Amino acid sequence: MNDGVTASAAGRLAALRPQVEAWLAADPDPATRAELEELLAAGDAEGLNDRFAAPLQFGTAGLRGEVGAGPARMNRAVVRRTTAGVARWVIGRGPDAVAAGVVVGRDARHGSAQFAADVAEVLTSFGVPALVLSQPLPTPITAFAVRQLAAAAGVVVTASHNPAADNGYKVYAGDGAQIIPPDDELIATAADAPPDPPAGTATAERRVIDDAVLAGYREAALGLLEPGGPRALRAVYTPLHGVGGAVVPGLLAAAGFDPPQLVSEQFEPDPDFPTVSFPNPEEPGALDLAIAAARRGGAEVVLANDPDADRLAVAVADRDGRWRALTGDELGILIADRCLAATSGPGRLVATTVVSSSMLSKLAAEAGIAYAETLTGFKWIARAARQRPGYRLVFGYEEALGYTIGDVVADKDGMSAALVVAEMAARARAEGQGLLDRLDQLSARLGVHLTSQWSLRADGRSGMDDLAAVVAGWRADPPRDLGGLAVSEVVDLADGVGGLPPTDALVLRLGGRGRVVLRPSGTEPKLKAYLEVTTEPPGLDGLADAREAASQRLDTLRADVAARCQL
Repeated sequence: MNDGVTASAAGRLAALRPQVEAWLAADPDPATRAELEELLAAGDAEGLNDRFAAPLQFGTAGLRGEVGAGPARMNRAVVRRTTAGVARWVIGRGPDAVAAGVVVGRDARHGSAQFAADVAEVLTSFGVPALVLSQPLPTPITAFAVRQLAAAAGVVVTASHNPAADNGYKVYAGDGAQIIPPDDELIATAADAPPDPPAGTATAERRVIDDAVLAGYREAALGLLEPGGPRALRAVYTPLHGVGGAVVPGLLAAAGFDPPQLVSEQFEPDPDFPTVSFPNPEEPGALDLAIAAARRGGAEVVLANDPDADRLAVAVADRDGRWRALTGDELGILIADRCLAATSGPGRLVATTVVSSSMLSKLAAEAGIAYAETLTGFKWIARAARQRPGYRLVFGYEEALGYTIGDVVADKDGMSAALVVAEMAARARAEGQGLLDRLDQLSARLGVHLTSQWSLRADGRSGMDDLAAVVAGWRADPPRDLGGLAVSEVVDLADGVGGLPPTDALVLRLGGRGRVVLRPSGTEPKLKAYLEVTTEPPGLDGLADAREAASQRLDTLRADVAARCQL
């Protein structure tokens, strides 16, 4: 048996060696070259296969993966090859696009500074100007800069809220929104070509754009607020060891709010994220330090960004002084209600995704404005109004704490959202209420909408295949009931229903009383189930009972879905 295993490993190593040696010859980084050389010397066929078998590809949010050697990791060679693809894609759009240049931004993760420098170097070597944000800044600043400067595209080096070991690469089109097909395929194909620019290509300029872009963003974000509105508020702010601290406190000060209490242990950028097990504000425990600071300081609201500040989490205390984080759907409906009150005129549109709460559709219907439902990802939400001539997006959100308000940024933006939520909390305070009171009023009027997620993780590429097989099993033989509710309709989004692009997901509707959406993640080996339970409008008097009944039903639904999704 051991001899057979040894022979098999030797065979895999021999098959991999030419590919590994070719990669080594082109790898500009001595650290990742050494990593591969050590694996070769040790005869570690499994380790090499893990780094070469499944190269990183554009998913829901670009490239994202563990930093390390080989095409299945984030490293300088992958960044340079991908950027050569971006440069060729821009060149293919003509001389005006080339002259417009590409914005280059980065966060503060391990490798981000070097990766961003590689992006700028490769772009300029292809004759494409690099418009560089020279300091670590939030991802929405890159998206904003693309439109402000009328650039041809934008690249930001970030892994958002992924674990500390990861990094990533996100591309924006000239409209300031993340790329969608076929541009991602065009870039991937162009990246497979030889990485060097054509002979005789003149090197383009590299220009630093920080000051003008930051000033423009601040002006645009402040324009979302009501002039002279309430500003009295005691807030706590944390960037979760990310880059939001470079912008958000200054925004709040410029708007006239008192300086927020900062979570000092988490304020400076730190790519190891030492105070959180997972740098995602949705994760249990991520807001513990901020909530503790709020209790000590008598604050009324906690504002938290994820490490690249494109998401916003909010925590508040209930009437009994118990602090809790609002869900993404709860915060989404609160901001939506505010945006509808703050805007007017024809052509208004709100948008969310197929996995977010259905409550926004009911608010839009009540207000008589247009509503759109998109696939998961802000690349779709940001373009919701563009597919409807005469409409303008006044608010869009996804349940994973992503929000866009107006047209400041064509992507999710946790900074402008923090500013608007601070204004909402200050107004509620001035009226003797809190954000939870606003939520009660909406639920009493539109019905209780409780949402939750259940997820199942696996390992590596084979794990992603296993999880996809679970969805395929539901597709072939869908459940007849879930959580005690009959399945009234099964919508297979792989068919491109309702004008949506095809995607691997199923929507199971539960007779107007709930919904389950099952989909494998586009960026990691994870299966996600998005659950919703709804009630008829109960009025304020019946709200507590309606919530209790919905909560029990949601628990039952969650347990049933979990039981049916085991590998």
